[in-house]
Amino acid sequence: MLIFAAILAIFVYGMIAAMLGTILPELSERFKLTPTQNGTIATVQALGLIIASLSVGPLLDTQGDKVGLILGLGSIAVALFLLPRSKGYGNILLLMFLLGMGGGIVVTGANALANSVSGSQSAVVLNLVNLFFGLGGLATPFIAANIFKKNWVRLCYTVAGLTVAALAVQAFAHMPAPTGNAQFLLANVGPILGKPVIFMLGLFLFLYITCEVGVWNWLPRHLIAQGIPESRALNILSLGFALGLLIGRVAISPVLAHAPAIEVTLGASIAMAVTTFLMLQTNKPGMAFALVFIAGLSMAPVFPTTLAITGQAFPQMTGTALGFVITCGWVGLAVSSRIIGSIAGNDPRRLKKALLIFPVSAVLMIGLDVAIWSILR
Repeated sequence: MLIFAAILAIFVYGMIAAMLGTILPELSERFKLTPTQNGTIATVQALGLIIASLSVGPLLDTQGDKVGLILGLGSIAVALFLLPRSKGYGNILLLMFLLGMGGGIVVTGANALANSVSGSQSAVVLNLVNLFFGLGGLATPFIAANIFKKNWVRLCYTVAGLTVAALAVQAFAHMPAPTGNAQFLLANVGPILGKPVIFMLGLFLFLYITCEVGVWNWLPRHLIAQGIPESRALNILSLGFALGLLIGRVAISPVLAHAPAIEVTLGASIAMAVTTFLMLQTNKPGMAFALVFIAGLSMAPVFPTTLAITGQAFPQMTGTALGFVITCGWVGLAVSSRIIGSIAGNDPRRLKKALLIFPVSAVLMIGLDVAIWSILR
């Protein structure tokens, strides 16, 4: 039941992770938004993710995962029910911030829950749980393009309804007791922040989230600017990138049962550097689909495996450690969103240049992976 609860929460988070990139073309057309404003929207969502991830770790450690998951899913549902009623740019910013807050709480809480019940096989379990993130990410743009025919209002209400159902499951599930002290003290964070590896893992996710969530947010707009029809662009995101993530996390699980987790992230980082560069060099739908799919395969094991490494390194105050590392990832999203929006300016075609931040980040991940490997030895 606990794994099912974690899977359901991760599935919902996957759906909202793909939400901004899915509805951004329609929002931009309806409210005449520029790429710079798109970047601000993505940054505001990232700020919500940052604040939530930074603050939810102590909450999970002292009050338990259930409280966090219910709070996060409730915030997501409210944001999605209200988003179709937005009156303009300001409303969108506020609701995307709330959506980010809910998402940050859910992703930390769900991974902490899965980690707490997985024992020594945390890397395998976290990858299997997070494959449902890929399934959720696949569902949102696929439904938008093929069922709702780009009707983003119906999409928001549908995902909101599923979120409420997931919230009910969390409410009835019997979850483990908190792992931290009954009263959280700032001094308890000292042993975590005193280890350099926590900052290296945080920087690693800073670079990785720049790539993965950057693809979710910006890929459809980039492909449309390159002349690919919107429905085809959304299918490339769902049946290409999201499906690649899903299949990759299934395929990597047997490997993680035998290979060190850090070796897996190193290989994935190398593959990311190559595939993210190549996928930006084509405007042919078929080639774009293939390269984006391979990029999804490359990225698949990185996030959950990094969280597994973090959980193994910090068996006490695990929620706080995970929250810190994930927060660093959301900071990467906030920083990269502003950079991408600034480079693209008012011309969506310039996203081709702006999104080169993906392969650059992946190259930096390779060097950081080697450094983390040397410490863990």
